Amino acid sequence: MASRHDGDTWDLASSVGATATMAAAARAMATRSDPARIDDRFAEPLVRAVGVDLLTRLASGEAAPGDLVEQVWIDVAKVRTRFYDGFFRESALPQVVILGAGLDSRAYRLPWPAGTLVYEVDRPEVLEFKTRTLAGLGAEPTAERRVVAADLREDWPAALSGAGFDPGQPAAWSAEGLLGYLPPEAQDRLLDTVTRLSAPGSRLATESRPSPRPGDDERTKAGLDRISGRWREQSFDTDMARLRYYGERNEAAPYLTARGWVVRGSTVRELLATHGLAPLADDDLRTGDVRYVSGVLPRMSCPA
Repeated sequence: MASRHDGDTWDLASSVGATATMAAAARAMATRSDPARIDDRFAEPLVRAVGVDLLTRLASGEAAPGDLVEQVWIDVAKVRTRFYDGFFRESALPQVVILGAGLDSRAYRLPWPAGTLVYEVDRPEVLEFKTRTLAGLGAEPTAERRVVAADLREDWPAALSGAGFDPGQPAAWSAEGLLGYLPPEAQDRLLDTVTRLSAPGSRLATESRPSPRPGDDERTKAGLDRISGRWREQSFDTDMARLRYYGERNEAAPYLTARGWVVRGSTVRELLATHGLAPLADDDLRTGDVRYVSGVLPRMSCPA
């Protein structure tokens, strides 16, 4: 598998697209093992439809996670899903934009207020696949869902505008599991664009990963190589270490704060503790430093 580069392509079974299917498989496993904490009933059938045998067996329960998927990653899927579900439930804004929507099914499973418009931004083939698969299941969106078929490396704001997005009205944005798969400059550009398109009162949720310390990238790559090796033994040929961009990058939380957002959040370690889940092992401690953050653009105060 080649390393990431500008203009590379993928589908939901290969390269960075497969990470959306892996995330959905983790949500399916989390839903099956802990339905009181997470309910993503569409995750398993979506993974099955993608057709990667190992991920299908894991998502459906036909194969036990065992050594293939460490429990910590299933627990992280629980707290991550609850964080973003809670963010959208609390936002209650008329416009919602899900960036890099992948196999996210929130447009179909969350109880959106009447009149909500949910814009899903992703590659055309990804959105077409999800729309077709969920229609085949008889699923209906619980809000007005508008697909925005655009690569985030291209002019997605024009496509969003063409779908009816109104930058003069507040919006709730999510960039879930996305920033680490963008080059550092593209991450900044995305956050700048979201800020530019956000009216006062808008909200944003994403992850804020600390800049790597010496040796962190090498340890991350080694860990991902171990996971990929185990999966290749099960005939799923993936090279997870090659899918990310490494090196220095701005931390999302302070970057957004400098652009006017009022940001708050919790680390993965704190969220696991809050939900009574097992703490991270010593070799996962940097994962625990990742913060799930939400921000709001303050409304202008009226003069006295």
